[in-house]
Amino acid sequence: MEIETILANEDTVNIIRNIYPLYLHDLSEINGNVPNEYGIYENEPIKTLDKQYGVQDIWFQKPGLLFPFIIFVDKKPAGFDLVSTGGYAPKSTDYYVYEFFLLRPYRGKNIAEIAAKQVFDKFRGKWELYTNPTTLNQRAQSFWYKTINDYTSGNFQKSLGTTFDGEKLIFRFSNKTD
Repeated sequence: MEIETILANEDTVNIIRNIYPLYLHDLSEINGNVPNEYGIYENEPIKTLDKQYGVQDIWFQKPGLLFPFIIFVDKKPAGFDLVSTGGYAPKSTDYYVYEFFLLRPYRGKNIAEIAAKQVFDKFRGKWELYTNPTTLNQRAQSFWYKTINDYTSGNFQKSLGTTFDGEKLIFRFSNKTD
């Protein structure tokens, strides 16, 4: 099985756009979100998935600050890892995992861990990521704990705290080399 994380470009931007509604649907189970009156998982009155794509455009307009990676398994799209830096990341960090998603057929096969570590290896510095602390999200909490623990050999911080996105479980680590 070949796992690759590749930065999206003009030719592959549609892959993230196609997968993103599935990500929002998965999150609804944890966050309790329901679709808007048009069946779209957005707070705004967006009527079609085509219009929803505009919400994601910024990820493809800020090279060097926003990094939309596609996770491929055997050359087929399997998910995404959206990483931000600069003014698009918390001030306390260099890199922030903004959103991470793996399609259901690829889960439980170590693909997500390999893909996350591939992206971590692309950038050196202080990292942060947040996840929902509720009991409904234990799978993601366990995944991030295991992945970051393995990646850092236990050299990371985990805490519960208030973020720009509410109360979250916060993971912090550094892969900066001296």
